[in-house]
Amino acid sequence: MSDGDRTSTPTVWHYKPWWCQPWSILLTGVGLIAASWLVLHRVWLTVLVAIPLSVWMGYFVLVFPRLVAQAGLLETDVPKDPSN
Repeated sequence: MSDGDRTSTPTVWHYKPWWCQPWSILLTGVGLIAASWLVLHRVWLTVLVAIPLSVWMGYFVLVFPRLVAQAGLLETDVPKDPSN
């Protein structure tokens, strides 16, 4: 994908830092769920941890980007990455 393609269709992820990208949200959520199982070894406690974390991951990875796009809050010009 060239820079020209990316600037024509901006997403909310272009404006978020590295620690708020889909991969980091999913990795954190899955890691916390796995850690709860490894530490507690109780299915019911792991489920209690997994439910709110799954809702959190689902909201920020699936729902939030759609809401931002529908609200028209995305600019047409994506900011350039200063590290490049």
